[in-house]
Amino acid sequence: MKDMKALISVYEKSGIVDLAVDLKTKGYELISTGGSAKAINSHEGISAIEVSEITGFSEMLDGRVKTLHPHIHGGILAKRNDPSHISSLSFQGISTIDLVAVNLYPFEKIAQANPEDLDEIIENIDIGGPTLIRSAAKNYADVVILVDPDDYSWVVEKLPDKLSLEDRKHLASKAFNHVAFYDAVIAKYFADTASEFNGHLSLPYRKVKQLRYGENPHQKAALYSGVDFEKSSVGLGELVQHSGEELSYSNVLDADSAFRIVNDFKENTVAIIKHTNPCGLSSRSKQVEAYTGAYNGDPVSAYGGIVAFNKKVEKETAEAMKGVLYDVIIAPGYEEKALEIFKKRKRARILEVSGFEDNKIELRSIVGGVLVQTTDSSEEKYDDWTIVSEKLPAKNQISDMEFAWKACKHVKSNSILLVKDKSIIGLGAGQPNRVNSVHLALRAAGDKAKDCVLASDAFFPFKDSIIMAADNGISTIIQPGGSIRDEEVIEAANDCNITMAFTGVRHFKH
Repeated sequence: MKDMKALISVYEKSGIVDLAVDLKTKGYELISTGGSAKAINSHEGISAIEVSEITGFSEMLDGRVKTLHPHIHGGILAKRNDPSHISSLSFQGISTIDLVAVNLYPFEKIAQANPEDLDEIIENIDIGGPTLIRSAAKNYADVVILVDPDDYSWVVEKLPDKLSLEDRKHLASKAFNHVAFYDAVIAKYFADTASEFNGHLSLPYRKVKQLRYGENPHQKAALYSGVDFEKSSVGLGELVQHSGEELSYSNVLDADSAFRIVNDFKENTVAIIKHTNPCGLSSRSKQVEAYTGAYNGDPVSAYGGIVAFNKKVEKETAEAMKGVLYDVIIAPGYEEKALEIFKKRKRARILEVSGFEDNKIELRSIVGGVLVQTTDSSEEKYDDWTIVSEKLPAKNQISDMEFAWKACKHVKSNSILLVKDKSIIGLGAGQPNRVNSVHLALRAAGDKAKDCVLASDAFFPFKDSIIMAADNGISTIIQPGGSIRDEEVIEAANDCNITMAFTGVRHFKH
């Protein structure tokens, strides 16, 4: 058997002594650097050669240069089935290296822990480590690359000759992903804040958990969390599940929609979601009243939905929810007694997310690419709008107008909301035309539509919706305006004695 060599150079040293012992038992000669060599050599019965003995150069520039040398990378990159490569190694007196175990400086950890210490952050940009990984992964057919301590034992068990080409390719894939993630973390830290969108998109995401399935049981899915240097909460990427069945893709998607909505409001707010749209939404000074208001918005659709709270759930609220099936309950926290009540639900997933900070950008995949946009996080109030009708709103309607306008940006277009007392009374969403959405919202509200505020995410192109709203008792309409027929629409509002406000801002959500 030919002489075999393994290079071990890791920052996180857990498991490397066991790895070194196992490799030594398999007949590998060990090469190592700095702290890794010290950890291995401190164990009785094994030893590692320092890289400097191989290269003939001591570490320099405070350790910035250790492994960047032909005696290291030549031994890794040489193709074993290429006679010219082997001849070159022989001429230069370079030995082949058959296994490389590397993990990288903790750039992310240091940047988050010491954001003001730029010198330390810069020093934790690893150069030699990623280069070793890329060299070994490029030559995966001849060199084993290990970046994950979880792979140490099963790989060594198969060495030296039972590790298949597919095994090696799997390890190479993990290695390239490891380096790509590391570089994306650094790229995010150095992101040019003067530009919203750079020429290339590199975003670091770390797998949080495998999901039960995708939108349908035959689809696979997983949840990933983005790296955050601003120490703000990243929503469902940091969720804690207290009880209930495993989460599916749709559970997380709906929970995210629900949590986004309630966190747009400061007062106690409860949202009940079906298929990412709120079938119930209400704000009140008392949480249990907010829940009741949300539930009464559409009790039929609430069944099997997702319910979200923007404040810690109280025992009284948990008791009020008894008898209603929910797939997911999500909140920033739970009173102990409330959590005890919820844990008795066998099916419901009880999720806790400690805080919320909306993403600055959002991504959506398309065939062959991805769309990126800034989030719709504009804050608008009554004073920002123009009352275009002759009739002014009553003072008690202004809060409903603000509530309705904030809520409608969270509803699929074409969105129409009917609101009374800061609760959704009726909703029409996702329709191919706006008049259909108006019809659905009015039908859902029934007799409760009288004196409601109606909010539309985009302008009304015709006066037909205004007349339909008036015939059903709507008192106030809020919309962006901007149609070529705005004057006709305003005239219809005046004829129907309806208050109409123009916001000048559209809130489409596709």
